[in-house]
Amino acid sequence: MELRYLTAFVAVAEELHFGRAAKRLQMAQPPLSQQIRQLERELGVQLFERNTRSVRLTSAGESFLEPARAVLEDVDTAVRAAKAAGRGEYGRVTVGFAGASSHESLPLLTRAVRTAHPGLELVMRGQTYANVALAKVADGSLDLGFVRLPVNQPGVSTRVIEVEELICALPTDHPLAQQDRIAIEQLADEPFVSFPANAGSTLRDALVKACVSGGFNPRVVQEAPDSYTILALVAAGVGVTLTLTSCQHIQQTGLVYRPLAGEPTRLHAALAWRTDNTSAALRTVLEIAEEALPTPAAL
Repeated sequence: MELRYLTAFVAVAEELHFGRAAKRLQMAQPPLSQQIRQLERELGVQLFERNTRSVRLTSAGESFLEPARAVLEDVDTAVRAAKAAGRGEYGRVTVGFAGASSHESLPLLTRAVRTAHPGLELVMRGQTYANVALAKVADGSLDLGFVRLPVNQPGVSTRVIEVEELICALPTDHPLAQQDRIAIEQLADEPFVSFPANAGSTLRDALVKACVSGGFNPRVVQEAPDSYTILALVAAGVGVTLTLTSCQHIQQTGLVYRPLAGEPTRLHAALAWRTDNTSAALRTVLEIAEEALPTPAAL
C-alpha cells in the first residue's frame, strides 16, 4: 500500500470534500479520486459515501482513519529524525481547527511558519470544533487550537486573533432575503440547518442562544459537519442558519447573507495552548503568530 494513498484518504476524511482536499494536497481532483478508488480496491471496502451534495465516511472509513493517521505520523517521525541530525533543527506542533472560519487565518499562520522556519512542521487536525479543540489542548493531545472565547479551562492560555459577528444565511428566494437586516424573532417559524448538537461547535451554541434570546428554540431539521455543507443545504432551500462573518467567502448560487437587526452578537476567535507546554516549537509558532495573526487593535 502506497503512503500517498493514506495521505489522500486522511485529507479527504478531514475535509469531507474532494475539491478542498485536492487543494490542500496541491494536486488536481481527478488523481485524488483515483487514489481513493485504488485504496478502496486494495482494502476491499468502501471508505466514503459520495453523492452530489456531500461526502461522508462509511463505518469502515471511520475505523480506518485513526490507524491511517498513526502510520503517517510514524513514517514522518522516522524521516524527520533522520534529517534532523543533518540540519540541526527539529520541531512539530499539532494544530486543531474547524473548516470555514479558519479559511483566512490558518493559511496566514502556516505560510508564515514555513517561511520563517522550514524545519518546523504544523500537523493539522481538521474538523476539530472549538470546544473539542479546547479539551484536546487541555489534555495535551493538541499543542495549539483555534477556539472561541470565553475559555474557562484552567491551565490554558489564549490570545484573540479575530472578532466575528453572527449573521443570517438564507436562500435567495426566501421572503426575508429582500430585507436589509433580519430580526431574530422573524426566524421563529423557520427550519434551521446547523452543526450537530454534541459536536462541540461554539457556533451551534451561539445559534441556539440567539434564538432563545428572541423567544424561541430553533427547529433544526438538518445537521451537517461543516459550514460548507451547511451553507450548501441552505442554498438548496432546506432551511436557514446563523453563521459568522468569516464564512462569507463561501459564495454559492441560491445563497445570501444578511446582518441581524439590533446589537451585533460578536464572537472572539482565539488561539489556545497549555500554559505549561514547554515545547520550543510551540513557543516559536506562537511568536510567529503574533505577527501573522495579530490581536485586533480594538481589543
